[in-house]
Amino acid sequence: MPIFHTAICFRAEQIAVYGRREIVCTKFSSPLRNKLLRNGDYMIVIDYKDTRPIYEQIVERFKLLILKGAMHEGEQMPSVRNLAMELSINPNTIQKAYAELERQGFIYTVKGRGNFVCADGSLVEERKQEYLQQILALAREILEIGMTKDELMQGIRTGLNEMHYA
Repeated sequence: MPIFHTAICFRAEQIAVYGRREIVCTKFSSPLRNKLLRNGDYMIVIDYKDTRPIYEQIVERFKLLILKGAMHEGEQMPSVRNLAMELSINPNTIQKAYAELERQGFIYTVKGRGNFVCADGSLVEERKQEYLQQILALAREILEIGMTKDELMQGIRTGLNEMHYA
């Protein structure tokens, strides 16, 4: 079966299944690699069939890792060269992703030392507000096509109960 993804896990080398496509997880050179994780939450996955540019996929994944608390404030990011080698992509792509993360306030650069996570509570709160706005926009569309508020709320409750979050 051809490999459609490249992935870096924060744990030992393994082969995993992502969706219906095979991915290769390689050892991540970070102190986080020793943390045992569930559902591959701490993985950098590059999907070559995705229409988004590779650097955007990397940015999204690191943002999720930072927001979920997998990478803590002040923790050093993997070096551009090491991450590029691990993912088998051009270092300029990693640099572009890091520049975007810095622009968005997720990391900061220290000359001669590298990039570090700059996560604080405000980033998480901003993301929560973004998600809430997206949910409200979807709810507005659903209500416009004729679903009642009660049906919508019941559907949300049912879905949350199935996810064991309610």
